[in-house]
Amino acid sequence: MTHTRRLMAVHAHPDDESSKGAATTARYAAEGHEVLVVSCTGGERGDILNPAFGTEPKTLDEMKQIRRTEMANAANALGVSQHWLGFVDSGLPEGDPLPPLPQGSFAAGNMRDEIAALVAVVRQFQPHVMTTYDPMGGYPHPDHVRAHQVALGAFLAAGDPAAFPDAGPPWSVLKLYYNHDFSLARSMTLHEALREANHPSPFGEWIERREQWDIVERPVTTRIDVADYQSQRDTALLAHASQIDPEGFFFAVPREIERDVWPWEEYELAASRVPTHLPETDLFAGIDPHAADTELQSRLTESAHVAGYEDLVPGDLLADLIQGRTHAQSPWGIEGSSSPDDAEMEE
Repeated sequence: MTHTRRLMAVHAHPDDESSKGAATTARYAAEGHEVLVVSCTGGERGDILNPAFGTEPKTLDEMKQIRRTEMANAANALGVSQHWLGFVDSGLPEGDPLPPLPQGSFAAGNMRDEIAALVAVVRQFQPHVMTTYDPMGGYPHPDHVRAHQVALGAFLAAGDPAAFPDAGPPWSVLKLYYNHDFSLARSMTLHEALREANHPSPFGEWIERREQWDIVERPVTTRIDVADYQSQRDTALLAHASQIDPEGFFFAVPREIERDVWPWEEYELAASRVPTHLPETDLFAGIDPHAADTELQSRLTESAHVAGYEDLVPGDLLADLIQGRTHAQSPWGIEGSSSPDDAEMEE
C-alpha cells in the first residue's frame, strides 16, 4: 500500500496560491503527494490589475465568476486540487480613518463559523501539513490576517473530538508553516543580482520602504528547492489574467537570475506535533506516513487539546476554542522537537 503525504495550503484569495508557495505545491504534487489549496474567499472585491485584461466587471458576481475560472486554470497548472471555503472578499480598505469592512465579508464575519468551515475541510482531507500566512497576514490585508487566524484555529481544533463535533471525525494536522515568499532577504538578494547583471531592478524603492516600516523579519526554518517548478508557478500566475500583468512586478526578474540566486521558497515552522530537526529542506520532514494515519492520530486524539498555544493565537480566540479545557503541552510538539527560535538557517 502506498502512503502519500497530504499538504493543505490555506489562502485568502484566488491568485494568492500562485504568488505564495506555488512552486512548493507544484513540486509536491509532481512527486505524487496530495495537495489541496483552500481559498477562503472568492476574490469578488479585487480590482482589475492587468491593464491589458479588458472590460472591468460591473458586479461582484461577475468578478467572482472571472476569479473562479482563473483559479481553475491556475490549479490545473500547479497540478493541485482546490476548495472554496465560501466566504466573501473584504476588499482592501483605504483612507484615514479606515472605513468599516463590508457587512458579511470574511474579515468582518463570525470567526468561529469560519473556523468550523475549515475544520470540516481539514477532517475530510486529513492533511499532514498546513501552510498559511504569519500573524500579519504576510502584509496587513484584513482577509490575509483573518486567513491566518482561521487556519490557526483549525490547526488547533481539528484534532479535538470535543471541538466542532458536527464537522466530522477528529484529525490532527502534524505541522503548521507560515509562507515567507516576500522576505527582505529575498528582495535584497535579487536586487543585488540584478544590479550586477546591469538589469533594472523593481526592488529598490520597495526595499527602502520596507526598511522604514516597523516590520520584524520572522525566522526562516525551512527552504524548499523549487528551481524545477518555477515555470509552473509562472504559468499559474498568468492564469490569473485579471490580477497579474505579464509586464509587471512578478515577471521583472529574469528567470535565469532567479534560479541562480534564489532557487527556493521559504517557510517558518510555526508549530509541530512531531519531533523536528531544524533547519529543514522538506515540509514533511519528521512525518512517517504509515504512523501518521494510524497510531499517531489515535494518540493525538486521546490527548487532544487547544490550549498551550498562547504565543500563536489571540487570547480571545484561544478562550473561545478552549471552551473550558486546559492542557499544558508545549506547542512545539511531542518530546524531542525544537522551537524555530532555536534554529539558525544556514546560508
